[in-house]
Amino acid sequence: MKFTHHIGIDYSGAQTPNSRLKALQVYATTNNGEPMRVSTPTEGAKNWSRLEIAQYCLKALESEKPVIIGIDHGFSFPLSYMQRNELSSWDKFLWDFMRHWPTADPNTYVEDHRDGNPRTGDTSELRLCEKWTATAKSVFLFDVQGSVAKSTHAGLPWLLWLREAPTLHEKVHFWPFDGFEVPQGKSVICEIYPALYKRRFPKEDRTTDEHDAWSVAAWLQEADRRGILDQYFSPPLTLSERKQAKLEGWILGVV
Repeated sequence: MKFTHHIGIDYSGAQTPNSRLKALQVYATTNNGEPMRVSTPTEGAKNWSRLEIAQYCLKALESEKPVIIGIDHGFSFPLSYMQRNELSSWDKFLWDFMRHWPTADPNTYVEDHRDGNPRTGDTSELRLCEKWTATAKSVFLFDVQGSVAKSTHAGLPWLLWLREAPTLHEKVHFWPFDGFEVPQGKSVICEIYPALYKRRFPKEDRTTDEHDAWSVAAWLQEADRRGILDQYFSPPLTLSERKQAKLEGWILGVV
């Protein structure tokens, strides 16, 4: 297999970066076994915080062996947003976003920056990968069930934090922004959408959030074991669509 560990993270943009949330769930595979729930490293704590999730990802990606991490929030915004704000690369987008949405700051809520923020969009704006799915919602659609907007706005600064981490230099492939083809031996961090995979697996006694994270890790492992991950890393896009997706991002598994 390409990866030694397959990690699924069900995300949440509720409360603050330091808040411990039941909706934050992490599952990981080890030694070809089925995904197991990963507990927060803080002794006595039951739930994860977004800060701890970022620190966990950093440690996992620092490993000498390649891992793949799938996180359940949007990694970028639609092309219309990029054009409107004259953002020509994903890195420029992340830096610009962080200046207007400092949602990784301690004790900060996403809601603290919503009113009057110039860096937003209309709920009708969709990325290409969202147009290719039946149920994916706009990253600008807040306050509805199944919305990914809050988790996306809470999670994006942490992607920049990981991308800028000096210990990860040249070790991690941020897919597909660093290219659709993943170099052998590199770890991968990518956007996932549990609704694509979770109905393939029995829920058993897991909560909805637990099953979302478990299903992502299980699907990544299964696709890796079957040798078909490369097919998903290279969705059937035209050259112009690939150029758009390298800016907007793509959901792994959407083909």
